[in-house]
Amino acid sequence: MKGSKLLLLLLLASSLYLSAVIAAQETCPADLDSKCEGGASDDWEGEFFPGIPKIKYEGPKSKNPLAYKWYNAEEVILGKKMKDWMRFSVAFWHTFRGNGADPFGAPTKAWPWEDGTNSLAMAKRRMRAHFEFMEKLGVDKWCFHDRDIAPDGKTLEETNANLDEIVELAKQLQAETNIKPLWGTAQLFLHPRYMHGAATSPEVKVYAYAAAQVKKALEVTHYLGGENYVFWGGREGYQTLLNTDMKRELDHLATFLQAAVDYKKKIGFNGTLLIEPKPQEPTKHQYDWDVATAFAFLQKYGLTGEFKINVECNHATLSGHSCHHELETARINGLLGNIDANTGDPQVGWDTDQFMTDIAEATLVMSSVVKNGGLAPGGFNFDAKLRRESTDVEDMFLAHISGMDTLARGLRNVDKLIEDGSLDELVRKRYQSFDSEIGALIEAGKGDFETLERKVLEWGEPTVPSGKQELAEMLFQSAL
Repeated sequence: MKGSKLLLLLLLASSLYLSAVIAAQETCPADLDSKCEGGASDDWEGEFFPGIPKIKYEGPKSKNPLAYKWYNAEEVILGKKMKDWMRFSVAFWHTFRGNGADPFGAPTKAWPWEDGTNSLAMAKRRMRAHFEFMEKLGVDKWCFHDRDIAPDGKTLEETNANLDEIVELAKQLQAETNIKPLWGTAQLFLHPRYMHGAATSPEVKVYAYAAAQVKKALEVTHYLGGENYVFWGGREGYQTLLNTDMKRELDHLATFLQAAVDYKKKIGFNGTLLIEPKPQEPTKHQYDWDVATAFAFLQKYGLTGEFKINVECNHATLSGHSCHHELETARINGLLGNIDANTGDPQVGWDTDQFMTDIAEATLVMSSVVKNGGLAPGGFNFDAKLRRESTDVEDMFLAHISGMDTLARGLRNVDKLIEDGSLDELVRKRYQSFDSEIGALIEAGKGDFETLERKVLEWGEPTVPSGKQELAEMLFQSAL
């Protein structure tokens, strides 16, 4: 018995020693309850994602969920590296501020580094986690709202000071990682002051506050080296026309945007200004309903040379269009500047902000991007969020890997379609009658009605050929 007890004590001591050695070798985990060199710290010790390696390309045959199967950043396709076609970006708000809450349920996500506060210390810890995430994912761009990265203060001065403090940390982390913002923006929809809108609010003090907030956000985006700046009019619209002067609100919105153009030039910011259309939600009707509506607005107020469009795919479907339609409408009008890469669910009637995983949709999206010659200085921002039920830290990586691989596969499919040429030839043949002498006359704007009437009398009843839609769909599907 004594010998057994002694052996048990020796084994226990050995086990405790081994555990201590292993613990000393482990990277300090991103957990508020962990003890690293004397206790938890707001400065944070060690990695935020200790169990996640740097994500690498392993090819289509890989079974590793934490690897790219289709996105090979340095591979050249259609004359450009994949990373230059894509210009992927992580959205700070969904990835690091999303908590899984919805209109019917409380938050479901509690990331290990979060302490439940909206303090400056927490904002700094969150920013460090964000940069580690991007480095491991292999993405060198990010997007942010001003209020996502820094907490509101009691006054505008205090709020700006909070933002400055976080921006200085972001600037430092950018220098260490060579990661830069794809774009920045001001959050003009969450605070109660913006319940009637910002630039379209009927209260002049709110309009002025929004102007001051955008001024600061433009300065911050410029300071961090952002390549674009986005305007999303989440509450720039109306709930009812009974209490709304639509003309006055639209005039105010145009004046606001012109002032932003003027200030952008004054501070030397050369980034592109982008408008992001959305039909409704949270307001019943938002003024930038879709790309065509936004284009008409820009034309009316003489702003077409100053703005491009940020197309969000889920917004496109809410407006009754496909993402492909919105991209083509923007592209053919010289307005395609950026894509918020997400998608919706046909069974759900609101903006679900899901990661795009449909290969066919991604192929159509990439066909517009290729025809556009790319998106630079814009890119693909993952304005998408984890599902409410996805609560593992690993899910953050899996979602982005899946979205990046889906779009990369879309690019590879476009390359196959172009190389095959059959679909392009089908489209060419469908319009070949306009390559005739009379067709060229029409397209040159010289096809007057008298001339066309004479040709009809000469030709007789026209023969209308088949549209070959089924063949077009077959050719498209063959590339998937």
